[in-house]
Amino acid sequence: MPDPGAVFPLPVPETEIAPPGKFFAPPPLALYIHLPWCAKKCPYCDFNSHKAPAQIPEKQYAETLLADAETFLPEVWGRRPVSVFIGGGTPSMFSPEAVDALLCGLRARGLLPPDAEITLEANPDSADAAKFAEFAAAGINRLSLGAQSFNDNALAALGRIHDGKTAKRAAEAAARVFGNFNIDLMHALPGQSPEAAVLDLKTALAFNPPHLSLYQLTMEPGTPFFRRPPPLLPPPDSAADIGDAVFAAAENAGFCRYEISAFARPGKECRHNMNYWLFGDYAGIGAGAHGKTTAAGKIFRHARIKHPGEYMRRIAAGESAAESRPVPTQDAAFEFMLNALRLPAGFPPSLFLERTGANISALEKTMRSCENDGLLFRDAQNIKPTAKGLRYLNDMLARFLPDEK
Repeated sequence: MPDPGAVFPLPVPETEIAPPGKFFAPPPLALYIHLPWCAKKCPYCDFNSHKAPAQIPEKQYAETLLADAETFLPEVWGRRPVSVFIGGGTPSMFSPEAVDALLCGLRARGLLPPDAEITLEANPDSADAAKFAEFAAAGINRLSLGAQSFNDNALAALGRIHDGKTAKRAAEAAARVFGNFNIDLMHALPGQSPEAAVLDLKTALAFNPPHLSLYQLTMEPGTPFFRRPPPLLPPPDSAADIGDAVFAAAENAGFCRYEISAFARPGKECRHNMNYWLFGDYAGIGAGAHGKTTAAGKIFRHARIKHPGEYMRRIAAGESAAESRPVPTQDAAFEFMLNALRLPAGFPPSLFLERTGANISALEKTMRSCENDGLLFRDAQNIKPTAKGLRYLNDMLARFLPDEK
């Protein structure tokens, strides 16, 4: 066994060094679709979501999404998406008929291979067993349920519009309809104890979910909670202890922590999110959607216009609804580490070269400092965060920020 404290310089053989800006092969491709409307904007949410009108323009928006997809088809032609993720907003507010029309349109354009993982996000207040069954019939094969909690007081403190009974009913329906589903839970909530957080987890476990997303409540800039935090928030050390208790309970129940906030039964890891963490490509369509693609030896970031009305207007008029920019090599190196170091299992050093077109030796000094401080472990086969590195992940990632010129 290698000594975890040892330093391993990792030179890459000349045969594995790609010329600057060149790649051996494009990385796996995923597709993200953003449906931006919610019944109510949650005070902690910093995603691009908008209060739904009395009548959501489902047909117009679905047609806009398909027209938008056609704009990037030449760039990804011949590449089969490994996954499709329909996020929001609250995608389950859309009718199964609208989702079916959207998926049929993607199939016709070669963007929906039969073996793709196809996830739909759902909120408990906008779905039931019958609707879930219709989503499944349309082609959705994985559901992500945003329960956040099963405790009425906790849900009220979060500003959610559903209660614990509704969340349980939705989780039961998800388990009945989908063989593969996720439950989102938040912890370190206002006034929450470790015992209460673990009880929330045990409630979720009663529905036998194959996947759990376990997030700490954070005060994101630009949100109402950031401007006026709710009372009784646990201090940082207590919040970390609550997270440790929840994570330990999930692992004791047989779940593997494969990403800093994601836990899964064996073989049930989210393929779409793993593509993010391993710096794969993803095309994003929909108001406010982001994407990353590799083409012509360069990495590009894309961002769609945020307002749904303006997004639909521009696409209908044949105008661009997206901004694109090339990613400099040093920024790509940071973005790779930002994603891949979220994985407790880490990554092989060769993957850095494959996904960034750069040699990882450029990060030698930073990696060595992380090793010396017990945040990072590496050998010739693997680079990964230590348990301490996962706990202080943001501090470690800050070290990889490119120097400002």
